[in-house]
Amino acid sequence: MTRLVCTAAAVLVLAVPGVAACVRDSAGTAVRDEAASSSTGVASPSTRVTDTPESSEPGVLETTRVPVPPNAMVCRPEQSGPTALATVADPVAPRITVRVPDGWSSKKGTADVGLVLSGPDDMVASVTIAATLLDPAAAFTRYGDDVMARFPISTLSLLPGDFCGFSGQKLMGTWARDPDASLEYQDRIAHIWTNTANYLVAVHVEAPAGTPGFDAAASVLTDDFNVVIP
Repeated sequence: MTRLVCTAAAVLVLAVPGVAACVRDSAGTAVRDEAASSSTGVASPSTRVTDTPESSEPGVLETTRVPVPPNAMVCRPEQSGPTALATVADPVAPRITVRVPDGWSSKKGTADVGLVLSGPDDMVASVTIAATLLDPAAAFTRYGDDVMARFPISTLSLLPGDFCGFSGQKLMGTWARDPDASLEYQDRIAHIWTNTANYLVAVHVEAPAGTPGFDAAASVLTDDFNVVIP
């Protein structure tokens, strides 16, 4: 399998103080982009930023498991425009509300896929809510490895994506079976504890490479999302 490394996404954050970026090397290891600056973030009272080595996954927080009441809205970012709710059959899984770009439609998914969305020009997206026994760093590493393994030619860049005290990452890159036909994708993942179990929530957006409006649509879909703990 050929694995390419794309650092373009890391370049986008060079002007943003306090943001560290990582890329995948040929072995699939997350490596800090030396060009990106970093600083210790300020966590919410129930969390603290993990003191992690430079080779660790970005966006990982150590979460203090404080019980929350039923149907608690533990994260409520401002969400302008249309939204859609993603839910799965698991009664203790978090309920996720994402922003929806103009001109997109959504419908209920199946199994661990709580929501499927469709946009113009073959753009598609999904919201997956899956229980995991892994801690945030291990869950993110496995997710990134799975992303890289989907196509024989893959690129992947990582950015911290933690929010509301939850560990999180932003991923972006391209896939191809041959160099002449490729897809581009952006993902937003979060590790969420729900009183009884851990869940990995993943918002995935993809389209043929060069699709007009893809970056704008992906930015809306992978924005901070609303989280309700049953």
